[in-house]
Amino acid sequence: MRKGIQIICALLVSSMLNAQQLETLIQEALVNNPSIQKLDYQYQVAVEKVNEVNTLGNTEFNFGFMAVRPEMDMPMERFSVSAMQMLPWFGTLPAKKAYAESVADAQLVDVDIAQRKLALSISQLYYQIYEIQAQQEVLAQNKTLLQTFEKLALTSVRVGKASPVDVMRLQIRQNELQEEIDVLNQKSVGLKAALNSLMNRDYDTPIQIVSDLEFPKNEEILAYESLNNNPELLKYDKVAYSVDQSEKLNQKESSPTLGVGVEYINQDAHPMITSSVKDMVMPMLSLSIPIFNKKYTSVSVQNEIKKQEIQAQKNERLNLLTAELSKAISQRKQSRIKFDVQKDNLEIAKNAEKILLKNYETGTIDYDEVLKIQELQLKFQKNQIQAIKDYYEQTSLIDYLIQL
Repeated sequence: MRKGIQIICALLVSSMLNAQQLETLIQEALVNNPSIQKLDYQYQVAVEKVNEVNTLGNTEFNFGFMAVRPEMDMPMERFSVSAMQMLPWFGTLPAKKAYAESVADAQLVDVDIAQRKLALSISQLYYQIYEIQAQQEVLAQNKTLLQTFEKLALTSVRVGKASPVDVMRLQIRQNELQEEIDVLNQKSVGLKAALNSLMNRDYDTPIQIVSDLEFPKNEEILAYESLNNNPELLKYDKVAYSVDQSEKLNQKESSPTLGVGVEYINQDAHPMITSSVKDMVMPMLSLSIPIFNKKYTSVSVQNEIKKQEIQAQKNERLNLLTAELSKAISQRKQSRIKFDVQKDNLEIAKNAEKILLKNYETGTIDYDEVLKIQELQLKFQKNQIQAIKDYYEQTSLIDYLIQL
């Protein structure tokens, strides 16, 4: 069950060679997350129920004695002891066991689904934190760049080639960038607390995130047929199989029930009865026949309707998952396109910046244009980071949807 999760982790972190691996976080969460533990305990209970149903019913013991002895000139019973064991029809116990096992198998799929959803949630939080940290880095770089322009502007003011207002505008922009950095830092604290919560550890436990992500050169070929192996769909198959086992059990329970036992009767000694036969041992056999079996017929009809309902639910879920997979694939392709466009735009903006810096030698630098170019560069850099984050988030979703 956990092998599939490990494969997912390997795909999600294939480009992460440094820093704390996402796989490590996921594996730790799978062990410590209370929701997973709860479902695992429920599965263990379901497995134990197999032993519960694979047993005969209670053996019935009866004991009777003569409390008031009438005055009669004949042998009298002093006490009697009997034991009776009811036996289900042939094959009923194996049918009960098979049904209990099918229920346990269905609950095991619930554990698998929960594990995969947990891996998806952790991955999404991880990439959101990556986006924040990457944005903070480019904000800091742009702030440093503005500090360089501020020094140039101060020099220009001293020689009368720039206005003090230009310096103030550059300073204001630096303050705005610092504000963004601080706000993102608080947002990161919240996301890390959420991630630590999923891992069932202290909210402020340090989390090391990869510093750089790149688009993979090649992408795996996706087949929509792989959706049929998604545990959310396999769950319906397991439940349908459980209904089949329930129907087999219903057929067995509609059969007669046998009872075998023995009764021992102890009598007073009497001249009429020899000592060898004064006590009696009587074997007993009982048969319980469900003559009015409308109940079992109704259960059979209900089971057939349940199977049709389950198939309809599976088809509905398959359609939703197919649409979700198609959307994820499309958005992942969009992310790569957006990144490439932003890369080209950023290159153009950097060339414009070089021209502005070269113009400084002639004293014709326009600090208003400097701010505009700086804002464009920052916009393109942010868009690139978001595109990478979106790409890996959609990859996480695709890996969840397609069972590997």
